[in-house]
Amino acid sequence: MLRKDQRLKKKKDFDLVFKKGSGFKESFLILKFLPSHSGKNRFGIVVAQKVSKKAVARNKIKRRLRALIRAAEPQFKKRVDAVIVTLPGTEKKDWQEIKKAIDKLFQKAKII
Repeated sequence: MLRKDQRLKKKKDFDLVFKKGSGFKESFLILKFLPSHSGKNRFGIVVAQKVSKKAVARNKIKRRLRALIRAAEPQFKKRVDAVIVTLPGTEKKDWQEIKKAIDKLFQKAKII
């Protein structure tokens, strides 16, 4: 679980990242990010019903992504506000595939 100060919660924050942020795509994940004005890394995760109709599956994906973000955070070079959007097919991926994809996204964005 990410701490409260590490989460994007308000619609205004999500909209700002989507509108003005840079984006990268890696197979089944999309990363949109902006340099952070708060001086902290803040993340939001979007898992739509298109990915899975079952809330249990969507929540499992979110938990995995949060754990991977938390593990990668000590390597971050810059502070960002970021949103990770999942695409259909994510629910079929295992832990290692998701880890590789998220690491590639962070490297493309030059966050780590």
